[in-house]
Amino acid sequence: MRIGVSVPEAIREIITRNRSIYDCMKMDLVNYTALAVKIQKEVEAQVGNAVNLNTIVVAIKRYADSFEKKDDVQNEPVLKNARLSLTDGILDIKFSSQDFGMEDAVSLMDGFTRIDPDYEFFRLTDSFRFLTEDISDVRKLLESFSSHKNFFQTGLAKISISMPQSENSPDAVSYISEILHSSGIELVNAFFGQDNIVLVLHEKDAAKAYEILRGEISR
Repeated sequence: MRIGVSVPEAIREIITRNRSIYDCMKMDLVNYTALAVKIQKEVEAQVGNAVNLNTIVVAIKRYADSFEKKDDVQNEPVLKNARLSLTDGILDIKFSSQDFGMEDAVSLMDGFTRIDPDYEFFRLTDSFRFLTEDISDVRKLLESFSSHKNFFQTGLAKISISMPQSENSPDAVSYISEILHSSGIELVNAFFGQDNIVLVLHEKDAAKAYEILRGEISR
């Protein structure tokens, strides 16, 4: 559940899964204050409380500064001691927070726990997101919430990356996104924590992405 993370963690996640902002930041074309205003509500939703705008601006600047160290990062084993797991046949489910309350989310999580204990749950600014195996029991469970507006995307896979906190690099988020992007692989979505990264990709790209990341671990 993506609530209670630090401001820098929230900043890295939000920027990395927004490719246009990410690319503009790499090219130093971003107005930090304007971007902070744009993402303030989303940052606060992930942090779990109000965040001063200046705090967000500083976190954005520090993240932008990390791109200047990109050459050094590439010479270091960023994914050293990381563990990977690939799961295909994933369903990405999105419920609008306007008509899907926390009680509904808890009820749905209870259902997923009985069917697929390895599901992922994320609460974002305007939505609740679930990643779970695309099987008939899950589809039936979703039918019981048919009165709520929801959107789900099929044909997906997820790569879970576990990184020991002692080895975790603050640049890992941008580094992973960059090496996949340079290989022609675009993420559908991504969620990041202190020691865990969940990448959501199209199934057709998942095996290639997995091999690329595994190669980074062993180099």
